[in-house]
Amino acid sequence: MAMATTEAEPEYPNGGKRFAGRTFLETKESYVFGAFPIWHPLKLVTSCFILLNFLSIGYPSKEPDLEGEALVQLLRTLNDSNGQIRDWNYYFVSPCVSWSHVTCNNGSVTSLSLASIGFSGTLSPAITKLKFLVSLDLSSNDLNGPVPMRFFSVPEFNFTATSLTCGSSLEEPCVSSSPFPVSTSKSRLRVAVIAASCGVFIVLLLGFAYRYRHLHRLKHDVFVDVAGEDECKISFGQLKRFSWREIELATDYFSESNIIGQGGFGKVYKGVLPDNTKVAIKRLTDYYSPGGEAAFQREVQLISVAVHRNLLRLIGFCTTSSERILVYPYMRNLSVAYQLRELKPGEKGLDWPTRKRVAFGAAHGLEYLHEHCNLKIIHRDLKAANILLDDNFEAVLGDFGLAKLVDTKLTHVTTQIRGTMGHIAPEYLSTGKSSEKTDVFGYGITLLELVTGQRAIDLSRLEDEEDVLLLDHIKKLLREDRLDDIVDGNLKTYNRQEVKTIIQVALLSTQSSPEDRPTMAEVVKLLQGVGLAERWAKWEEVEHERNQAFSLMSQQYVWPEESTIDQEAIQLSKAR
Repeated sequence: MAMATTEAEPEYPNGGKRFAGRTFLETKESYVFGAFPIWHPLKLVTSCFILLNFLSIGYPSKEPDLEGEALVQLLRTLNDSNGQIRDWNYYFVSPCVSWSHVTCNNGSVTSLSLASIGFSGTLSPAITKLKFLVSLDLSSNDLNGPVPMRFFSVPEFNFTATSLTCGSSLEEPCVSSSPFPVSTSKSRLRVAVIAASCGVFIVLLLGFAYRYRHLHRLKHDVFVDVAGEDECKISFGQLKRFSWREIELATDYFSESNIIGQGGFGKVYKGVLPDNTKVAIKRLTDYYSPGGEAAFQREVQLISVAVHRNLLRLIGFCTTSSERILVYPYMRNLSVAYQLRELKPGEKGLDWPTRKRVAFGAAHGLEYLHEHCNLKIIHRDLKAANILLDDNFEAVLGDFGLAKLVDTKLTHVTTQIRGTMGHIAPEYLSTGKSSEKTDVFGYGITLLELVTGQRAIDLSRLEDEEDVLLLDHIKKLLREDRLDDIVDGNLKTYNRQEVKTIIQVALLSTQSSPEDRPTMAEVVKLLQGVGLAERWAKWEEVEHERNQAFSLMSQQYVWPEESTIDQEAIQLSKAR
């Protein structure tokens, strides 16, 4: 979840499969995505692979609710010229979730209370699509025209003070009546039976609730509103639960003008609570898939156990039968990605001391997730867009939608690759295995973003060079001793030694083998200079030997221009 940025970076869809192509991922030295020096043909193939992934991203679609569609057609012909009904939209939620003037039972529309709305149209035949409708009140509206004859299967209706016509000849004015009257004695008997049944049910429910509370008073209870009414019935720890109506009002009915970002699981809206508190409201869009539902429960649980100054705090949440909502503090300074690349004219960017502070803050937050939680938490999508900035420009890690709880003695293997292209560790891409070292790789790429201000992947670099990936680009400039060309041009002043330290830690963190990368606890020390010189000298030695080996390999396959032999195919098959 990039909560506070408009940056759009390519991401794998939820069902994405890991890439395990033999040509590119068979050996430690042949990982893609910037973990090694790549010769020209492979870089071209890698660039094509990245571009194809950009073009293959899909978005989930949601079928419209049939009853909701009928109600929208009804509203259109009734002609709500005064705009009294604003929340009937079947593409967002079903009518039984939060539509005004609608009453449901067992997920079906059973009653419509539309008296004195100010309608001035006709009654649409779409009303007959509401198969379970038992009550309709359209009284005191300027309506005219016939009532569909099939509609009279509805037991109770009120058309007084309208010009609607009924009857076999469609010339009789409609009144408050029922075509199938029920005797008074039967009505009273039915009311008595219903009242008695409700009384017994309430007594049983109270008894069950008392016993359940007695047996589980020391446990945190979780209640889910399966009926999908306005009020959310879920509670977890001390988090605040919001009603659907509160969320609608806070976001001005999810106005497009309030969108401040979009992550892997949904859009993020700026909202204002009744006490004028500004919040960021994340609306999950794929809760109905296994990943979406799990993502909601996972975020709630993760935030409840992970409390740190560099981690985003969850204020509350809301759930209905068709919606999952998360509520966070609003970060006025948005994200690091916004500050690096999305600033509006006149806005001041991040200076070097602030960028350095962000690097340390993100490291401390990630170290806490890895080392100090009872269950390790792997973020799996660390990038500049997911690092938010509070009022003091302190780094706050956000978007735990891709995070995964794992046992301290196990690593997690998945067939679904989750993350952002350019930030994904090579072993995660090839095997589906994620660990703390997966996050270390993403952190290293984020450090390079802080130094350069550039994206992890930039196809525009193909115009001037072969390096699409930021990691390869930095290595090339570093070999050529062009430090000033690495640093973001928006930085007026910076400490050269501190920049070198950040770059060195970044490259140590993005080594192809996860065993060679430092832990986040070690990263914090390396940022302070502890043990950095020794590890960097070893990295330079290995990198030099690797570059020499690839240089010799490239010279071995030099073909005359007139040769018809497929040089690229031989290079790809030999050099592994």
